[in-house]
Amino acid sequence: MVTVVANGKHEIVSVTIDPEVVDKDDIEMLQDLVAAAVNQAHQKIQDLQSEKMSGITGGMNIPGMNLPF
Repeated sequence: MVTVVANGKHEIVSVTIDPEVVDKDDIEMLQDLVAAAVNQAHQKIQDLQSEKMSGITGGMNIPGMNLPF
């Protein structure tokens, strides 16, 4: 219903809202959907960064290498 695209710098690149979820009488639901979509985009960034870092380090747990980007 709401799609948020973010880049690796955690910058929001675009927000797409399905017109069917826009209800002027239920703005709170739309706000919740946007917040959830932003959080999901940020989680995907973190997951991809962890995956890439794991590939670089060969899966070794190096202290200090799990810092947020």
